[in-house]
Amino acid sequence: MPPDRRSLPPAVLIAGLGGLAAASIVLFLTVGAKGSWSFILTFRGTKVAAMVLVGWAIAMSTVLFQTITNNRILTPSIMGFDALYRLIQTVLVFQLGSAAVAAFDPRLRFGVEVAAMVAFSWLLYRWLFSGSLRGLHLLMLVGIVFGVLFRSLSGFLQRVIDPNEFLVVQDRLFASFNRVDGQLLAVSALVVLAVSVAVWRKAGVLDVLALGRDAAINLGVDHRREVMRVLVMVSVLVAVSTALVGPVTFFGLLVANLAYLLVDTHRHRLILPVAALVAILVLMGGQLVLERLLGFNGALSIVIEFLGGIVFLTILVRRAAR
Repeated sequence: MPPDRRSLPPAVLIAGLGGLAAASIVLFLTVGAKGSWSFILTFRGTKVAAMVLVGWAIAMSTVLFQTITNNRILTPSIMGFDALYRLIQTVLVFQLGSAAVAAFDPRLRFGVEVAAMVAFSWLLYRWLFSGSLRGLHLLMLVGIVFGVLFRSLSGFLQRVIDPNEFLVVQDRLFASFNRVDGQLLAVSALVVLAVSVAVWRKAGVLDVLALGRDAAINLGVDHRREVMRVLVMVSVLVAVSTALVGPVTFFGLLVANLAYLLVDTHRHRLILPVAALVAILVLMGGQLVLERLLGFNGALSIVIEFLGGIVFLTILVRRAAR
């Protein structure tokens, strides 16, 4: 394992990022506030809780996925999670209509969406990640194929539904923190917390998995079993964040690579909290600038996808130049 290259001690770096994240939360809650503080803190507090949860879940899931694949340009979206979410939303509106979908109990809809995405990933893992000749590369390839299939089905259905229903579907396919249901935050927080504790207890195994399959096996790690467990935890984190606010494809790639720049290490007990704090800081700062300074009510996800795409292309160009 290469020596760590960092300019700040880990405790100082994490404390600094935590302080910046806390400051961005306070600024988001207070800047431009007028009227009743009870209403303002409740309304903005729901957004803050959603951004913290989603940022934490996406950052952690992306770092875990890149650890087991040993590739820093991949995100869990390559497994088709975003495409499946799009297909679920499109099928619901196509079959039932937007009015009926809007009348659903949000907790029931959230549970169905999370269960569908986790069940899909579990079946995919069980099907492809068993047997001596199968592994991660085949799993990712089939995930890409399923993603293309889901997007094709979604595109076909969106072309034959009523134009007004199509607009409703399009609105639901962009991630937004402005329509988060506060009833879903508590259960989402419990799920993310449970997975985070499990990940933290597996930090040592994750450090070994980051060395690669052969090295991990030689060091006594049951590679297949541990990778399966990590994939299930990634599925749960991605499913919860996607069902809560919608798909954010490149956000994980952006914050994970920012974390790698800050702490060039394989130690997950350091890189996971750094990635999560960077994600919270980026989400909170971006939403603050868009809403309070620029006066835009547009979806932050559009800006994040743009910046994440630039980071993705930059990484590809830098790798090709080596």
